[in-house]
Amino acid sequence: MSDVVEKTLSALPSLLSLDTQAGAGKLSPSSKLGNLIKGITELTSKHEEEKLIKKELESIKEQVASPNTTMRQMKEIMVRAIYCEMLGYQASFSYIHAIKLAQQGSVLEKRVGYLAVSLFLNETDEFLLLLVNTVLKDLQSTNLIEVCMALTVVSQMFPKDMIPAILPVVEEKLTHPKEIIRRKAVLALYKFYLIAPNQVQHIHSKFRKALCDKDPGVMTASLHIYLQLIKENPESYKDLTGSMVTILRQVVGGKLPLDFNYHSVPAPWLQIQLLRILAYLGKEDQGTSEMMYDVLEESLRRAEMNHNITYAILFECVKTIYTVHPKSQLLEKAAECIGNFVLSPKINLKYLGLKALTYVVQQDANLALPHQMTIIECLDHSDVIIKRETLELLFRITNAQNVTVIVEKMLEFLRLTCDDYSTIDLVGKVAELAEKYAPDNVWFIQTMNSVFSLGGDVMQPDIPNNFLRLLAEGVDNVEDRQLRLFAVDSYVSLLQGETAKLPQRFLQVISWVLGEYSYLREEESDPGSVMRLLARLLDQRHTSTETRSWVLGAMTKLCSSPVSVALARDVCERYSGSLNTVLRQKAQELMILSQDTKLRARVLPAESRLESLEVDSSLSFLDGYVSEALAAGAAPYKSPHQRQEDLVQEKALSLEPYGLSLPVSLSSCSITDRLSPTLLSMSSGLSGNSTELSHQEGSTTLKLEGVKRVWGKDGYLAQQQSACETPTPLVELPSPLLSPQTPPSQTQKPSSGLEPDQEKRQLASSLFVGLGSHNSVCLMGRVETAPRHFRRKPRGESSSGASEGSSDSSHSSRSAAVDNLLLSNLLDSTTVASEGGAASTTTPQQTSQRTLDHTTSNGNPLVEGTEQRVEAGGPLSLIRGNGMVAVVPPTHTQTDPQTQQDLHPAPALERRRDLSLTSHLPAELSGLARSEFTPLCSDQDSSLALSACRVYKEDALVLLVFISNNNDSALHQMALQLTCKELEISCISGSPLKEVKGHSVSVCLHTVVMKRASVQVELAGLLSYQRPLGQPQAAQFSLSLSLKHFLRPLTVSTGDYGKMWLSFSHDLKQNLRLVTTEHQEPLTATLDALKGKLHLHVVDIIGSEGIVACRLLQGPGQGQPCLLHCRVHADSLAVWLRSPVPELPDSLLYHCQKALTET
Repeated sequence: MSDVVEKTLSALPSLLSLDTQAGAGKLSPSSKLGNLIKGITELTSKHEEEKLIKKELESIKEQVASPNTTMRQMKEIMVRAIYCEMLGYQASFSYIHAIKLAQQGSVLEKRVGYLAVSLFLNETDEFLLLLVNTVLKDLQSTNLIEVCMALTVVSQMFPKDMIPAILPVVEEKLTHPKEIIRRKAVLALYKFYLIAPNQVQHIHSKFRKALCDKDPGVMTASLHIYLQLIKENPESYKDLTGSMVTILRQVVGGKLPLDFNYHSVPAPWLQIQLLRILAYLGKEDQGTSEMMYDVLEESLRRAEMNHNITYAILFECVKTIYTVHPKSQLLEKAAECIGNFVLSPKINLKYLGLKALTYVVQQDANLALPHQMTIIECLDHSDVIIKRETLELLFRITNAQNVTVIVEKMLEFLRLTCDDYSTIDLVGKVAELAEKYAPDNVWFIQTMNSVFSLGGDVMQPDIPNNFLRLLAEGVDNVEDRQLRLFAVDSYVSLLQGETAKLPQRFLQVISWVLGEYSYLREEESDPGSVMRLLARLLDQRHTSTETRSWVLGAMTKLCSSPVSVALARDVCERYSGSLNTVLRQKAQELMILSQDTKLRARVLPAESRLESLEVDSSLSFLDGYVSEALAAGAAPYKSPHQRQEDLVQEKALSLEPYGLSLPVSLSSCSITDRLSPTLLSMSSGLSGNSTELSHQEGSTTLKLEGVKRVWGKDGYLAQQQSACETPTPLVELPSPLLSPQTPPSQTQKPSSGLEPDQEKRQLASSLFVGLGSHNSVCLMGRVETAPRHFRRKPRGESSSGASEGSSDSSHSSRSAAVDNLLLSNLLDSTTVASEGGAASTTTPQQTSQRTLDHTTSNGNPLVEGTEQRVEAGGPLSLIRGNGMVAVVPPTHTQTDPQTQQDLHPAPALERRRDLSLTSHLPAELSGLARSEFTPLCSDQDSSLALSACRVYKEDALVLLVFISNNNDSALHQMALQLTCKELEISCISGSPLKEVKGHSVSVCLHTVVMKRASVQVELAGLLSYQRPLGQPQAAQFSLSLSLKHFLRPLTVSTGDYGKMWLSFSHDLKQNLRLVTTEHQEPLTATLDALKGKLHLHVVDIIGSEGIVACRLLQGPGQGQPCLLHCRVHADSLAVWLRSPVPELPDSLLYHCQKALTET
């Protein structure tokens, strides 16, 4: 500590010029400032420090009041006062003396005076009015130091009202011969623009001159102004793109003086500023973006030094590349840069990578797929900041399929954190996700209960308010009643337990819900049970006064039975004499309404509790009163904004005489100019999907385009499909504070035998499912295209015509460019076994070239490309990358033989094998569409080979496994086992096997249907067998199956299509690319491509719209339908998918995007 004190004392004289004598290099230990600093460092308690500072302030006050104090002594006194203020002790008596020092002292004394003023005062302090003339005088001084000090004070703190007084002088300094004056003048104007932008609008041309200044420092200062201007209105500054690109190219090329370098990096902060400006200029503008591609690539290439400042430049480059119009090469390099950050062992770089990934997944969610395992590891990272940023990333990629897993991860973090900021932030995110993607009522209520319990009283008040509004709005149908009934039962069970740990806001929510909807419970045996629970809550010491008022309000609604009336009378006796006026009033209301049954029936009618309310928004019932008041001389109503403006104007002295007080006549202030009173009903017939009103009313009407329809004439439709089934009675209610229930496939804990990597991969498959739809969600200012499962709407709201959600062409082009880049790397990686059993991986370029369309017949493929994963004799194959595999072209395609040979070089042995296996196809399946034969695995001497083939039936997918015994000896004790938790597999024939004779082939047939819609599933197989005089052996293999293998055309009429469309509640919207050909219309060509690749049925095409239907083989029967409504919008195809299955639209949309990208 002594070394630090000595260095401080040595530096202060040179910084503050406390001693002007020659040779004075250290602060004299006998000086008062030196004694003060040493005295403070030697103290041992806060009390001693306060005592010493108080004594010092009294000494300073006596000295500044003395008339014998010189300006030099005043300078030293101001430094001591600054030190006391920095320690947190107020020295307000010295403020006026600091202003005097700045006004009357010499140059060095002015320096300390201006420093003290800038530290003591703020922009709204009235003392600054005394400094205006001083600043103006110093700005006009011939001394450069005085001008610099004045400009520094102006750029730091200056009254907004005094800007016109010095603005002309500051403008003149833009042409000063000294570059430091010009730079400080630009910074002063930047400050003026921030606090009063209207007062500097006329000097924008001078900003351009500053941008072209020969001094790099002046040019750099002007970029602060242009960053704000371009951020607010980029269209007006597109012409500056070339200038900004030229400046950045010169900076990156090292053309600036070496003084601007930082750790051998040329002007890093200037590069960051220019990159941000280019991002705003190039956003959604292809022409402007093309001008900056080269310099962005050069910035990425040159920023390769291992230093923190270069990492900052790379981070800003990545953000800019993903903001401007996309270019494939730049996107590839930016994705590689993000990967290097995320995979870095350094915590700071990992955080930077997660931050960049969080930003770019809003444009392309697929970028998170290559880093699944790293993100999973970051969830368990020891650094809290890494965990929090990882949860932010997961929040950005949440969809209906992974919401339960992500919300559970957020709740786990909330249970461990003690930080209020993290709690407030995550509680808001969980509430938003629960409202938007809740799979069912039970999960929603339990999740919100966890939010209220963990969020406590620090969460934002709009969270419980939105929850109560969601419960209240809607119609009295089966779904709404089940939601409210579960909430009531959940809260009753909570009140029956220990309530001391429940937050007050949660208790208020419980009170309101029980007061409104307790009548839904059948309590004939004990009608007063809820009243007793509320009365017990009133008596507990931890219940706050505000919560007691909520409880009394709830009890007022429940005092209908004699038992409830008796309990209410007891409560009223205790609280009628309360010192709190609110509780006393609530108790009086409870007493009167519980005794007067007729009055309570009129005030709180139970039968009309859910009726629509008509709201007179114009308050027309007050027109008569307003007219009389205006005629009597009352002043017309002014909005708060107008009143604030009048108050500002009244601050100035007015020398005009008061006018005569005359009554305001109705002719001069008529109310007929108002909008006519209209009654806005909460049960209006406008639907959330209707855009007719928004087109008719103009920009002042709420635009509801793209909002999912979840409310109809029959009420809430999210669970309409399940409502038709027999409801399961709630016999034993789960605890409402348990973790949110998730499907077994998402929350089932792996067995102890699983490897840690496999456990993480299972978690990754749950977290990153459904990312192919490019849906993005946002907490602050993001465009939300995902459907809301719980959408607040007025009661009785009916559904009108469907409206298509659309996005701009730049978004479509971005998605297309990103897909073209990433599909080859992320979606089409495949591993194919060689003859010896070793796995070989095809390159992305080979994979993309080998991708061909399926030849179709009546919507079914004749022979589909092989999709496989092979690891001979090893453990079960795991999903590579994101679990997607490539499509190998069929051998029957109409491609030129030579071209086909180049695309798919097949050895003669494989061709002979296919011919031999074809002869073993069952006769009943030989005429159906099938895939190629897929080699699975073989043993070490190739005497046993496994192959698979898919046969497409109308009601199921038939999987054939061919067991080829190429040895003379037979195989005994054979058993084939196929497992996959997402599939329902049934054996038709061939398993269990008894034996396979030598040089023969046996076939095992299995029917496969999906249990739950998924983009891709992995089927694991195990074949056990034994050779004569040998040990039992086993061959393991895996096979990837895609959703499109389980899709079948759904042949329906247009009328039936319309009926089905209205009955489905789960939907999704997205813009896709159009397929353009010379011989077909874009819509027809696009639908034909989807029909050929995904086995869809085109129901009808009318003009620029088309309707398509398909069904998913899921469970018994004909499967689950999915409908597509397609409309050509600009250069893209707006697709709206609907299905009774929540996961099906999202999974099908992924394959639609992939199919159109490959076309």
